[in-house]
Amino acid sequence: MSDPAPIAVALDAPDLETAARWAGLVTPHVSTVKIGLELYLRYGPGAVASIRGASGVKVFLDLKLHDIPATVAGAARAVARLRPEILTVHAAGGPELIRCATEAAPATTIAAVTLLTSLSSADLELIGMGGSVTDAVVRLSALAVGAGAGALVCSPQEVAAVRAEVGPDITLITPGVRPAGSQAHDQARVASPEEALSNGADLLVIGRPITGAPDPGAAAAAIAAPLRRLTAPSR
Repeated sequence: MSDPAPIAVALDAPDLETAARWAGLVTPHVSTVKIGLELYLRYGPGAVASIRGASGVKVFLDLKLHDIPATVAGAARAVARLRPEILTVHAAGGPELIRCATEAAPATTIAAVTLLTSLSSADLELIGMGGSVTDAVVRLSALAVGAGAGALVCSPQEVAAVRAEVGPDITLITPGVRPAGSQAHDQARVASPEEALSNGADLLVIGRPITGAPDPGAAAAAIAAPLRRLTAPSR
């Protein structure tokens, strides 16, 4: 089988058994599975080992840590022993928060979340952030990379501008990815998987279009196939 596609399947399941089953079904086709805040808070650190299983799939621990730097450092240190490939923090927490997280979990890629994909330009105005969504995302991206973040989380609509700002060596993770025909649900800024990759994304977060399908494994395979062709090295 060819290499798995650069997809992180969001395991937003009602229980750990379902999440582990989904992970087993999609792992042959995707590189990564994402464990979010709800699942982690409900089942604790043991959820990571249960979902990783024997497959060795990469685990993206999406906790979006946002607190004073010392507290974030302690939290990052606590979860580093679980060996997640990626751990998220909020870029809006500032450069010291990001520096502390990277120092506390040196074997984990710290991914700074720029703006949640549920936020629109109107939402930014309400919370007092001036300028466009893209301007805000680019500004937070530069701050985070300067503080040591190895990855950034941004919507597919800003990924090209972020790539131009931070260069080729930073991993760009894009939620808000929806295959053709899928509903946007609570995401305000979305794009297709092919568009996101073409714009410069490295890892696509996809949840309900896969996990909500009657056969999540088949759905993952169908979405992964064209992406493998896009990312296959030229001969």
